[in-house]
Amino acid sequence: MSAGGLTLLHTMKSKLPQSEKIIADYILANPDKVIKSTVHEISQAAGASSSAVIRLCKSLGLEGYHDLKMRIAGDLMQDKQGYRDIEQDEALHSIIQKTAGNSIQSIKDTASILNVDALEKAVQLLLSANQIHFIGVGASGIVAADAQQKFLRINYAATAFTDMHIASTVIANAKKNDIVFGISFSGETLDIIQALQLAKENEVKTIALTHPGHTSVSALCDVHLSTSGSNEAPFRSAATSSRMAQLYLIDVLFLSLASRQYEQTAQYIDKTRHAIRSMKRKSKGDST
Repeated sequence: MSAGGLTLLHTMKSKLPQSEKIIADYILANPDKVIKSTVHEISQAAGASSSAVIRLCKSLGLEGYHDLKMRIAGDLMQDKQGYRDIEQDEALHSIIQKTAGNSIQSIKDTASILNVDALEKAVQLLLSANQIHFIGVGASGIVAADAQQKFLRINYAATAFTDMHIASTVIANAKKNDIVFGISFSGETLDIIQALQLAKENEVKTIALTHPGHTSVSALCDVHLSTSGSNEAPFRSAATSSRMAQLYLIDVLFLSLASRQYEQTAQYIDKTRHAIRSMKRKSKGDST
């Protein structure tokens, strides 16, 4: 069963117009009632119009109210622990458990809202890519570097940039079938926006990874992938949970490509593994 309706509502609520926010607040407070109610019943209970309910579903990127109900029903069937922040002088064993729980929850939430159609489009673009240019700033730059090393291991010509001056030079000279892959959790990182604008001007295909919903970055890309937009508590706001979700989605893309080119990918992985082991043996020999 589909899930992720409550995650989408939590993530998008602050960006919704007031008429839709009223309905979102009601649904989050009464999810069990929603799965048994019609559009008219929900709008009356929330003190809003039926058209606002329909607009809310569209804002969430869903097919309609039935889709929202099914996703919420799926959410209610899951054991959801939520996100927990650390406390002053907290015991180490408690921090270990909370960090693990937050990371697991962010991955589960991302899996529940991942748009399979968008994922398929991204896979098709990457399968035929000449070069892939991953770009990210700050914590998203770490994700870009992780993506590069994964794709290099299966013989993709991949780059990763955090310096946008260098990235702009590469994008300006990009060729047909090159891909610019912008990573920005907020979807409003100026450097990523400018890089994608440049790619669009040069007719280079783009993929973006942001949180759900419409952002400046998502508006510029050919394919929009999104991770869960958990409400980061003060100490988790340093991109802890969101970074885990981004890394998870890069893994999903990597494994999706590997599955489509299984035999070829296995050969590349074996070659790179052998090369790394060979270098380690030589390094040991040199040090003795």
